[in-house]
Amino acid sequence: MKKVWFSAVLVLAALALTACGGGADAVATLAPVPSDFAGLANPLGADASAAGASLFKTNCESCHGSQGHGDGPAGAALDPTPKNLADLQVAAGDDYLFWRIATGKEGTSMVAWRGVLTDEQIWQVVSFIRTLK
Repeated sequence: MKKVWFSAVLVLAALALTACGGGADAVATLAPVPSDFAGLANPLGADASAAGASLFKTNCESCHGSQGHGDGPAGAALDPTPKNLADLQVAAGDDYLFWRIATGKEGTSMVAWRGVLTDEQIWQVVSFIRTLK
């Protein structure tokens, strides 16, 4: 009887923890990076983050917020809400960040920026995203 009771408590605890985890800011399992982008590494140094900050402010801040937490004024009306880039950048490689910025994400309001921004500018934004906390 003790084993059954203990097992039930463990299952309920696991369910409770699962329900509490996540939320809007959680970083779900990242999609695999397509082969065209897989393995790309930012060719720019950390000094590129200053230019990236300016590009981010102009193009990304209204949805992602000034600190990239997904809390920008335009983002509040979006479904799904914008990603918390401060959290995402910890889990994502340069190739993932470049890919998502360049091509956008279907089913969300994240648009493709390639063609609007040059590859160098996208890398500058990636450099800035790496500074977010």
